[in-house]
Amino acid sequence: MIQNLISNCRTTEVDAVAQNITGAYKGTTLSTDPYLSGLMTGLETEGGSLTAAIKRMKAESELEAKDELRDEAFRSLYYLIQGMAHHPDATVKAAAEKIFAVLDHYGLTITDQSYASESSLVSSLLNDLAQPELQEAIAALSGCAEIIAQLKTAEDNFEAARIAFDEEKAQESTRENATTIKKRVVSLINDKLVVYLLAMAQVDAETYDLFARTVGQIIADNNEVVKKRRKKPAPAE
Repeated sequence: MIQNLISNCRTTEVDAVAQNITGAYKGTTLSTDPYLSGLMTGLETEGGSLTAAIKRMKAESELEAKDELRDEAFRSLYYLIQGMAHHPDATVKAAAEKIFAVLDHYGLTITDQSYASESSLVSSLLNDLAQPELQEAIAALSGCAEIIAQLKTAEDNFEAARIAFDEEKAQESTRENATTIKKRVVSLINDKLVVYLLAMAQVDAETYDLFARTVGQIIADNNEVVKKRRKKPAPAE
């Protein structure tokens, strides 16, 4: 008996099941069955589309993560210099006040801007901090130069991720999202492949039973993971 794939499992789990089933099929001699061959070709095609859609989702997630790293670097610099502006040492205080005047011109609200606006503002800030007249003050403040370097690295990394995301996004209008594709993959597996293999394993067990049991195990393993996740207690508030 082959279970149906649980329909509300994660998109990445459906992608993995599709890849495992198509991989298992390629190790069989069932390509002589034209109907099954057609099903597997369709599953491989849909699975490829699902994998690509997941990659686009990952690109957006990575962009958000890199933006947060950029925000953290700016806030670290801002609070460090703000604190040093109250330092008892007059030299440190004067240097910090000089740098803080630049930072305060941009303000903490820089991190609330759109991706494009924040990139423009951070680039402008980094350019201001690179001016020759500020280098002596930066050198006088322990950790300042290091955090400025971290901010520049974070900005460079964000821009690289943004370009990659924009390239994917430019083609988004011609592509379906992962959720839509996932539904089709689940339907293909449950309503066609599972139904067909259950029937053929009864009609010709010698030919189909091994592949049918393999598909059943792949689905069962995935369903067990989903069921265990459901049983986990909700975190305490």
